[in-house]
Amino acid sequence: MANDIAPALTSADFASDQDVRWCPGCGDYSILAQMKKVMPQLGIPREKIVFISGIGCSSRFPYYMNTYGMHSIHGRAPAIATGLKCVRPDLQVWVVTGDGDGLSIGGNHFLHLMRRNVDLKILLFNNRIYGLTKGQYSPTSPLGKINKSAPMGVIDNPLNPLSVAIGAEATFVARSIDVNIKHLGEVLKRAAEHKGTAFVEIYQNCNIFNDGAFDYATDKVSKFDTTVELEHGKPLIFGKNKNKGIRLNGTEPEVVELGKGISEDDLLFHDEKAPEPTLAYLLSRMRHPEFPEPIGVFRAVDHPKYDVELNKQVETAREKKGPGDLDALFNSGETWTVG
Repeated sequence: MANDIAPALTSADFASDQDVRWCPGCGDYSILAQMKKVMPQLGIPREKIVFISGIGCSSRFPYYMNTYGMHSIHGRAPAIATGLKCVRPDLQVWVVTGDGDGLSIGGNHFLHLMRRNVDLKILLFNNRIYGLTKGQYSPTSPLGKINKSAPMGVIDNPLNPLSVAIGAEATFVARSIDVNIKHLGEVLKRAAEHKGTAFVEIYQNCNIFNDGAFDYATDKVSKFDTTVELEHGKPLIFGKNKNKGIRLNGTEPEVVELGKGISEDDLLFHDEKAPEPTLAYLLSRMRHPEFPEPIGVFRAVDHPKYDVELNKQVETAREKKGPGDLDALFNSGETWTVG
């Protein structure tokens, strides 16, 4: 008897035949590798997966995944992905963008995608620079950063992508780091499994135009003191010896040392499922060097999905009025003849 069960897919099945054209040493390679490892774990056929990008180094991503994909226009990937998901709800749709593409020209699309809670997965590669156009400052470049378009230092106040997403009440918000491959893989898998808008900021090193921007979070020695891993239901503890923590002093977070009268019960416990996003927003504001920067899932809640609700309305309209007729629509209402 023939076995009609399709063989399980592997990471190699998700690798396209295109030459990967990122600079040697770019953090994008690591993100691509983890995505190809995660995809087989989802049990979704390749023909049911789509990657849509805008413009930038990150936006080459669809070429390198053996799925459907589209390299769209600058900043508009969220709009195109929304349209696709609404008419093809059976597809898993990913948006791959960068800090320039997604937060500058694409900022408005990014914001409204979050508030609508369309069932899309968004990866924002944040290298705090414009890489493809050769080193201009981006919306996330820190104040004082000297580069080709700011030879005397950046004076724009930088955007915090997580704060924007949480402020727009995105239902899944997370952060990971390109070289923290185990953590990155786990975050990507959780984003893939979330129903609703899943936003993941990935600290990604551009070794050509902004090398070392995240050394504090990746250095083998310093990372234990400069990052704190979020775990649902657990206290915020960090440090190489797990002897430091974050507690609230009124409404302000502060770093404390365990012992000397301070126990784990005194610390801030992470609740990614809290319906109110206030604490998630507070965590997004914790920045190096004053605080360790959180990585992991900040928020994971369930809200109505725009694409689902839209299709319910379409179905209701069809039940009440029957199938649509474009010719009848065009010739209804107020019409006139141009002589």
